[in-house]
Parts: sequence; structure tokens; C-alpha cells
Amino acid sequence: MALNGFLDLMLMPCLCLLMLVVRDAQGDVSYSFPEEMKPGSVIGNIAKDLGIDVKRLAARKARIDTEGRGKRYCDINVNTGELTVAERIDREEICGDEVSCVLKFDLILEQPLELHRVSLQVEDINDNAPVFSKDVITFEIRESAVRGARYRVNEAHDADIGQNTVRGYVLEKNEHFSLAVNTNNYGRKYVELVLDKEIDRELEKEIKLILTAVDGGTPPKSGSVTIHVNVLDANDNAPVFSQTDYRSNLPENPPLGTIVVTVSATDVDEGLNGKVTYEFGRISGKAKKIFSLDQGNGQITVTGHIDFEEASIYEMTVEAKDEFGLSSEANVLIKILDINDNPPEIFLKSLHTPVPENVSPGTEVGIINVQDKDTENNGQVRLSIQQNVPFKLVPSLKSYYSLVVEGQLDRELVSDYNFTVTATDEGSPPLSSSKTIHLLIADVNDNHPVFEEQFYNAHVKENNKPGSSVCKVAATDSDWRQNGTVVYSILPADVNGSPVTSFLSINGDTGVIHAVRSFDYEQFKSFKVLVLARDNGSPPLSSNVTVNVFIIDENDNSPQILYPSLEGNTFMTEMVPKATQSGSLVSKVIAVDADSGQNAWLSYHIVKATDSGLFTIGEHSGEIRLQKDISESINIKQNLIVSVKDNGEPSLSATCSLYLLISDNLAEVPELKDMSYDDSSSKLTFYLIIALVSVSTFFLTFIIIILAVRFCHRRKPRILFDGAVAIPSAYLPPNYADVEGAGTLRSTYNYDAYLTTGSRTSDFKFVTSYNDVTLPSDLTLKNVQSSMDDLSGLDGDTFDSSKVCFFTDILIRILFRLIIIFFSFAK
Repeated sequence: MALNGFLDLMLMPCLCLLMLVVRDAQGDVSYSFPEEMKPGSVIGNIAKDLGIDVKRLAARKARIDTEGRGKRYCDINVNTGELTVAERIDREEICGDEVSCVLKFDLILEQPLELHRVSLQVEDINDNAPVFSKDVITFEIRESAVRGARYRVNEAHDADIGQNTVRGYVLEKNEHFSLAVNTNNYGRKYVELVLDKEIDRELEKEIKLILTAVDGGTPPKSGSVTIHVNVLDANDNAPVFSQTDYRSNLPENPPLGTIVVTVSATDVDEGLNGKVTYEFGRISGKAKKIFSLDQGNGQITVTGHIDFEEASIYEMTVEAKDEFGLSSEANVLIKILDINDNPPEIFLKSLHTPVPENVSPGTEVGIINVQDKDTENNGQVRLSIQQNVPFKLVPSLKSYYSLVVEGQLDRELVSDYNFTVTATDEGSPPLSSSKTIHLLIADVNDNHPVFEEQFYNAHVKENNKPGSSVCKVAATDSDWRQNGTVVYSILPADVNGSPVTSFLSINGDTGVIHAVRSFDYEQFKSFKVLVLARDNGSPPLSSNVTVNVFIIDENDNSPQILYPSLEGNTFMTEMVPKATQSGSLVSKVIAVDADSGQNAWLSYHIVKATDSGLFTIGEHSGEIRLQKDISESINIKQNLIVSVKDNGEPSLSATCSLYLLISDNLAEVPELKDMSYDDSSSKLTFYLIIALVSVSTFFLTFIIIILAVRFCHRRKPRILFDGAVAIPSAYLPPNYADVEGAGTLRSTYNYDAYLTTGSRTSDFKFVTSYNDVTLPSDLTLKNVQSSMDDLSGLDGDTFDSSKVCFFTDILIRILFRLIIIFFSFAK
């Protein structure tokens, strides 16, 4: 026996240590600790017991979930992994009379979601003293009571359990009564007063006793009650209950006043000795607030709120007494039935908001826990989410659900979501609750800037002011904040060999394009630039658009006269034979304009003439024609001032002077006053006089031919003069182009010019016209000699009048040129 006792003593600490921390195979852990520990006391190192890295507790948002309890009894220190007491833990308040008091909660860790079940076994300490239900217990005992009579005393109630509950009673020493301690069928001790010595009412009418209840704690606690014994006449029968145990099932939340059970006892005595009254014997403080007992009829009624979730069973004793103190006791057991009176509760344990719009489907963005205080089917909960949202609920651990992304998110379509999660239990009728979740969508730079137009056309007048606005481009980006802020720039490029930035600049914020310098239509008429629109995202996205810049021509160039030439002090004089008929072309003014369009449409006007009405000029062709036949009274020297105007706004013009000599030969010209000469040429006068004598002799030799020439002129006068002046195409400046119908150059006429050689300041010009049926276009002074050779080779049979006229004409032209040379140097 001693050995067995020793082994028991050795095993007890081991068993206690085993109960302190127990971890099951599924990752759950249990702790056992006494109640009433100070807040902050360490229960155990849960991180170490679960094998969790302490350094990861904070990052994984480790926390205690108390399943919706009003109080948080414990907490976890994420720095050390220790489980500590958060607030006062009173086992009697939490568990009442229950033998086992266990607090259960969950340890939650995120990333990934991990759930551990933790059980706390709250051990009882001796912190409550035994308490009697009454302050004073009264017995009325007849003096006829015999020795050995027993009188039951209401037992004391100790809120503690086990060793700390009531373990014994002590009665104050007296000469009449002793104390008998018994154990009922439920293992509880009750006491009875045993009459050891008869009492005599005449000697002692009232006896006072002190009864003390002592618990088994260390140190023990006690509670006392005063017993008043009134000595009466004899009452020899105690009341008897109809049954020793009363049981009742009561649904929770009954109306106040509901009769739970009725106890009944009878006393065979008659009169006052047989009148029975009822009172509670042993009853907890919580039950005493909820139930009341009618002393007269034994009905137990509801006087307070009954909640199954607080307590499911209430146990008490009822005593039946007669008027003289005889009593009996019955046990009453009230079982509370659960009804579906608690809707499910939804707890949002975690929510990652905002959610990036490019998050992949299946990503967890939140953790939801649902709880129902009811039991069985009433506590079975289904969680659902409203339709038409790109999220779904995935059952995770126990009553936990993961909120995951189901579809593709796009902040530009929906920037936030307000959706409802509904929890419904399986009770009858079912109860439900809902919770609205607000989830923001974070913007990601996934949209390029988009221009409002596919391309832009800008029209700018030339000679614009530098800095003037050309056009405005606009691009929008559907992203948010800096991801949607657009900045404009011009892409590097070359325009006519110069960087585009020397032509245009752009406002990076507004997209307004400005001209850096003044444009000249005559240099370039259009060019293209690429404008880049870039957002401020990371990484930035961009797009570009083409801007076509068209330069609008302005009338900023005056007409330029190509013929007659205005260079230096020289001028050109043309001869008009007197036989020229009305309508014949005598000369042509050729002008061009560097502008374009209507700004280059030229019109010709004679603004001043020696004899008005003698000549007319084509308004758009510049051809000068004889308007009427030449009479003897007309001045030989004709000076025409021609004005050339363009069609711009305002119109620009240029003028030129044209000198015409109306004569068949220079001998008729009395004096060429307008011709200047160089004094250095006087040395050649002698030689020119000899040349003149030679020419005169030659002229007299062919006097007959001259008469024939006149005859030919009468027959065909238009051969020599029906033409116009032509400037070879190589004379045109490279920047000018012929515009059909614009009055510059026509291809309708072919012209050839014959100029004197050796002339310094003045020239005479013979005008002739020809076409495909007359002379070829390459006939010049160089081929005159070949023509003369052909003439000399002709015999008398083949020499007709037309050939005479042709060669005579050539000889006269040579003669005229020699005369011009003579006068030019002789002067």
C-alpha cells in the first residue's frame, strides 16, 4: 500500500504536466491553467508548440478569433509567440456548475491561410466560499420529538467545483442537536439535524445554532447560517413529494410567467400540521434570477430571460415543509431546448483592398468567417454571394471562406464593387443575415493614350508670326491619376534638312502646337510631323499621330518680268515694219509670279503709250498686237509702259518699258536719242565708214532685188511679221513654272530672236514667226550662209519669185544688222 501511494504521488505531477500542453495530429493545441490569472500572464508559447516561425507571425497577421464572444480572454504576442491572458477569467462566470470549463478559439494566420484550434482548460481555484440560500433557517420542533429525529437543513452552495466545493459541515456545540452529513444519489452532501436530547418547551422555547459549511480548498473557505429552533407541540409526519425527481423540457426564450413544472407534496397530518409550503433548497444564483417558486402551490415559473446559448440545463432542489418544520426534498431538472433564434453572424476577418486590376483569377483577396450560436441544423450555415460580380466564395477551413477573384478585373469599366454576402442557416424557418463588402480596384497602367483624330491637318498662312498657334492635338487615357495623365512631345525628324523642332514646338500639357518661325510657301508647301502622347505610368505607354502642316500661300511676291529684260541700263528695241497689218503680233511681255493659285494669275495692261490705241495687249497672254493699220502720221518711235498685275489680295504689280520702231529700214530713223554709247568705240569709226561704203555698193547692186522683195511683201505680207517673241525654255528661272491660262508662257507660239553682235548698250531686234510649214525652229544666223549657197546654186530655170523673196529677205536682214552696227559705233 505504501508503494502504491508513492507511485501515485510520483505520477500526479506527470499527469498535470501532460494536461498542460496537448497537441493533436491535426495541428490543434490545448492548454490548462487556473482561473483568475492576472492580465498579461503567459499561458504558453503557442508558436513553439505549433512549430511556427516566430519571425513570420507579424507578417502573416497572426491573431486570435474568439468566435464572436463578447470578451477576448487571451491574445498572442506576435513578437515572442506567447499566448497571454487578455482579461479576467472567472470560471464560475463562464461555465457555472459545469465540471469541465473549456474555452475554444482559433489561431488564424494568412498568406497562406492557416487555422489552428486552441482549447483552454480553465482550472478551478478556491475563490468562492460556501453560501447558504438563506441567512436564517427556522425550524419549529414539537417538544414531543423523540431522540433521533432528523431535520433536513438546506445545503450550502459553493460555486467552485471538485475539491474546492463543500466538503463538510460543522455545527456549533450544543446539548440538544448533532449533525449528520449524508450523500444523495447525485453525490452531493446534505446535512440533517439529529435530536440527541429531548427538548422541553417549558424550559427552552427557542434554540439558536450556528451551522458552518467548509469547502476542500487550500486554504479552506467557509460560510455560516443561523438556525432558529422554535419548540412547539408535536408534529410527527413530514410532507412527502409525489416523485423524487421532476424533469421538464423548456424551449428557450419562453414568455415571462410560463409555468415550467409544478412540484407537489402531501402531509398526512391534519390541520396546521398537514399544511405544506415549498421553497428552493439548493439553487444557483443564475437560476434563482430566472425561476421563481410559488410557496403555496409548488409552481415553478419563468421570471427572466432564458437563452440556450448561455445554459442548456438548470438543476435545483425544492423542499416541502409543514407548519412545524418537518420537510422533504425533491430534485428538479429543467432542460432548455434550442430554437432557431440566432441568425448567422458574418465576420470579415481580412480584406485586401484595393485590388490591382491585373490580378490573376483565383487570387485570394479576403477571408470571411460565419458563425451561428444555435445547434444542430439551426447552426448549419450556407454562405452565398450575389451574382454578376467577378468574385466567388471558396470554403476553406471549418466555417471560414476565402473570397477569391473569379473573372478579369478592369478598373476602367468598374472602379469599385459593393456586393452582398448572405449567410442562411438550415433552421425552420431559416434565418439569414447579410454583409456588404466594399472592394476598391487599383489602377494599373494598361491603356495607351488615344488621340481624338486618326490624323490632324493644320493650315498655316505663310509669313506667320513665330509663336503663333498652328493646331491642337488631344489624346485621352482611360487610366487613373498619373497613369491617365498625358504629356505631348514631337518626335525627332528632319524637314528639308532641318530638325522639326526648328519649325514647330508643342505644349506638353495642353497639346497646342506653335510655330517656332515664320514659314515661306515658296520654300516648302507642306510637311509632316509625328506627335507622341505618353502617359506617366510605370512603365509609361504611348501612341503617336501624324500632323500634316499645309502652308497657305499669301500674295507676297510681285510678278517678275522675264522679257523684256530689265537688267542694267540696257534696253531692247524692236522694229515694226510699216506694212504690218492690224491684228499682227509685234511683241510679247513674259512675266512669272513665284506665288501660286490666284496669287499667280497675271494680267497685262498698257498703262501708257506714245500713241494710245495703236497697240493692244492680251490681258492674259501678254501678246502685243497692232490694233490698227500704221499711217504716215504715227510717230516712228513708240514707247509702251506695260503693267503686270497678279490676282492676289492686295494685288501686286510690276511694270516694264517696251521700245518699238515703226520703220522698214534704219535710214528713216532720224536720230536714236535714247541709245547710249561708249566713247571708247569712236576709234572704230573709220573702219565702219569703209564698211558702210562697201555695203552701199552692195545695196545698189541688189536694188532690183529690193523691188522684187517689195512685190513679195505685197503678195504675202504676214510671212515676216505674223509672230511673237519667244524666249527659249532654258531662259526660265528654275523656281518658275508655266501655269496654263495664267498668262505666263504658252506653248502655242514659237519665237526666235536675232540680236546684233558687238552691241554694247543698245540692240535692235527683228521679229519673225514661223511654224512647221514655214521655217524650222533651228534656223538662225549660222545657217544663213548655207541658204545663200543654195540660192547661188540655182540655175535660171529654177529661180522663181518665191525663192527670190526668201533669199532677198535674208540679205536685207544682214544689211540692216550692218547698218545698226555702223550707227552704234559711229555715234
